[in-house]
Amino acid sequence: MARLRDGTVVWREVDGEIVALDVSTSTYIAVNPTGAFLWPSLVEGASQEELAQRLVQSYDVDLRRAAQDVAVFLAPLRERGLLEE
Repeated sequence: MARLRDGTVVWREVDGEIVALDVSTSTYIAVNPTGAFLWPSLVEGASQEELAQRLVQSYDVDLRRAAQDVAVFLAPLRERGLLEE
């Protein structure tokens, strides 16, 4: 399961986009439309597999591509230490 670590990110949804700030470095986190779709699930705590399944169900992609997209989305968050796993 992946979840944003409490207190590490301040975020809001504005007009369907995610505006997020890494609190420890005071840097903004850019999230593309796919990331904005996944963000609420990540906040709730979803496995990488669950995130990929949500992409498959909502977009015209196969599971392999969805899993790759999820890995790309999570990698920078993981590198910054923003995820609990």
